[in-house]
Amino acid sequence: MGVRARRPLPSLNTVSETTSGFDPKPILRTLPNLPGVYRMLNAAGEVIYVGKAINLKKRVSSYFQKTLSSPRTRLMVSQIARIETTVTRSEAEALLLENNLIKSLMPKYNVIFRDDKSYPYIMLSGDEFPRLAFHRGSQQKANRYFGPFPHAAAVRESIALLQKVFRLRTCENSVFSNRSRPCLLYQIERCTAPCVGYISPEDYRRDVAQATLFLEGRGQQVLDELSERMFEASQRQEYERAAVFRDRIQSLRQVQQRQFVADFRSGDADVVACVAENGAVCVNVVMIRGGRHLGDRSFFPKNAEGCDEASALQAFLEQHYLSRPVPPLIITGVALESDTLQQLLSEQAGRRVQISAYAGGDRRAWLTMAQTNARLALQQHLAQRCTQHTRLEALRELLDLPETANRIECFDISHTLGEATVASCVVFDQGTMQKSQYRRYNITDITPGDDYAAMREALMRRYTKIAAGEGKVPDVVFIDGGKGQLGIAQQVMQEVGLPDVLLVGIAKGEARKPGLEQLFLPDRDAPLRVQPDHPGLHLLQQIRDEAHRFAITGHRGRRAKARLTSSLQDIPGIGAKRRQKLLTRFGGLAGVRNASVDELAQVEGISRTLAQKIYEELH
Repeated sequence: MGVRARRPLPSLNTVSETTSGFDPKPILRTLPNLPGVYRMLNAAGEVIYVGKAINLKKRVSSYFQKTLSSPRTRLMVSQIARIETTVTRSEAEALLLENNLIKSLMPKYNVIFRDDKSYPYIMLSGDEFPRLAFHRGSQQKANRYFGPFPHAAAVRESIALLQKVFRLRTCENSVFSNRSRPCLLYQIERCTAPCVGYISPEDYRRDVAQATLFLEGRGQQVLDELSERMFEASQRQEYERAAVFRDRIQSLRQVQQRQFVADFRSGDADVVACVAENGAVCVNVVMIRGGRHLGDRSFFPKNAEGCDEASALQAFLEQHYLSRPVPPLIITGVALESDTLQQLLSEQAGRRVQISAYAGGDRRAWLTMAQTNARLALQQHLAQRCTQHTRLEALRELLDLPETANRIECFDISHTLGEATVASCVVFDQGTMQKSQYRRYNITDITPGDDYAAMREALMRRYTKIAAGEGKVPDVVFIDGGKGQLGIAQQVMQEVGLPDVLLVGIAKGEARKPGLEQLFLPDRDAPLRVQPDHPGLHLLQQIRDEAHRFAITGHRGRRAKARLTSSLQDIPGIGAKRRQKLLTRFGGLAGVRNASVDELAQVEGISRTLAQKIYEELH
C-alpha cells in the first residue's frame, strides 16, 4: 500500500443512535471483524473520541466490559450517546484516517499534539557560489536542505560554525551581485569573499563540498582532506595557506568533541521520551543529524489528564511523524502496540524507518537525557500555568494556615550507607526560594545511617539559635519523612521553645512516585492525601525537591573531598604513557576529572570501557 490513504468505503459506514440512554448492543452485533476507525459522540452530537482498530468489533466491544481500569475511559464511556464507524482496507489506512480526524475534530478525550510551526533547516542554495541560509517552509529542488533542526537557535549556531570552519557566504544574492569590495565577514575571517573574486570557483566548490560532508555526518573525511591540503601547502612552502587549513582542522575537532555523537552509526536519529507528572504530560525529542547532537524540543499535548506515558508517546509518534520528515531511527524505550506505524513511515520516507524500543548500552544515556529534558520542561510548564502565589494560597487552605503565613523551611538528610551525612535546610519566603538563607549541616557524632539522630541534630542546631532570636521563626517546617521524623521534630521544637510552629512530615508515595505523597500532621492519626494536581502539593513538592537537591549536592561534595586521594596512578590499566596523554589532553588531573566518558574515550589508547572506569574512579 502507498503512503497516501485511499478514500474510505462510505458504503460500509455504520451508525448507532439512541435518544434516551445509550445501548451499545445493537451496534456491537452489527460491527464487522475488519479494520477501521470509530468515533464516539455525546448527546450534543460532538465527537469526543476517535480511535482505530485492527478489529472493529473486538475493539469497540472492549469499552463496554464490566470493568474498565482507567477512570478517564470510564468517564468518556459514560458520555457516549452515539457511535460511528468507518471500515478501512487496512490497519495502516485506519491509522492515517484516525490521525486526520483527530487533527480536524480535536476530540475531547484524545491526546492531541499541536505544533503549527514547521521545523527549520539549513539551506545551501544552487547558485554558482552557494549561499548558506536559514530556511523554514516549502523546499525547492535547486537547493539542498539539511535538518530538520529542533529550533531556530540550533540552525543559527550551526551556520555560525560553518562560517567559521568553511567560510561560506551568507549574504543575499542581491547584495552578492553588487559588491565592489569585501564585507566585514571577510575581515573577521568568516567568508572568503567570492563576491569580489578573492577565491576561485573551484576552491569555493571544494569548501562547499566539505561543508556538505560535514552536515551529512562525514566529518572524519573532511578532516582527512583538510590534513592532506595542509600538507600539500606546506610542501610548497605556502605556509600562510597551510595555517588556514590548520585552523580549520582545529575548529572542526573542537566541534566534534562538543557535538559529535558516536553512538548512532546511522548518523540521523530521534530519541523520544515521555514524562507524565501532576496531571500533565511532556514529550521531549532529542535530534541527531549527521552524527551531531542538534538539540531538543518539548511538546505538551492537550486533553492528557490521566493519560499514561505509553499512550501519550504512541499518540505523539502517530501525530508528529506522519506529516513530517522522519529519520531512519527513532528510539523510544517503549514498545509500540504494532508495527503499522513503522511500515507507514518507511513508505512515507522511501526507505526503512526503525522505531526501536531497545535502549541498552549507549542509547540508555541518550534516552535518560531526553527523559530529563522532558521532566525539566514539564516542571517549567507547570510553573508557568500556576504562579507561586496561587500555589501558596492553595497550600494555606490545605493546611488551614492564616493568610499571613509566608515563610516555609524544609529539611532533608543525604548520605551513602551512613558515609558523609549532610542535612539541608532550604527556605521559601516572599513567594520564592531564598537561596542566600539556605544552610547545610555536616552530621558527625551519630551512628552512621541513623536518620532520626541526623534530623534531630540538624533541627537542634537550627532552631536553638532561632529561639534565641538569631533568625526568623518559620510559619511551617516540612520534614522529609514520615511519622518517625515528625515525632523527632516535635520533640526538638518543644525542647527549644517553639511549640507553635506547624510541622508537616512528607512521606514519599508508592514506588516513590511524585503525586502520591502522604502528609503527616501532629494532630492527625491518619496521613493526609492530596490530589496529584493540587497547586498546594506542587509547591510542597518544589520545596521538598529543592531540599533534596541541596542536601545531596553537599553530601557528594563532602564525600568527594574525603575520597580525593584517588588519582590516575591508582587506576588499573593506566600506565605512564596513557597517564601522560590524559594529563596533556586535559591540562591536568582536574581537567581529567571534569571530562565526560565520551571525551575520555577520544584520547588515543583509551577504550570506552577504560574511559568508563576512569570516570567512575574519579567521581
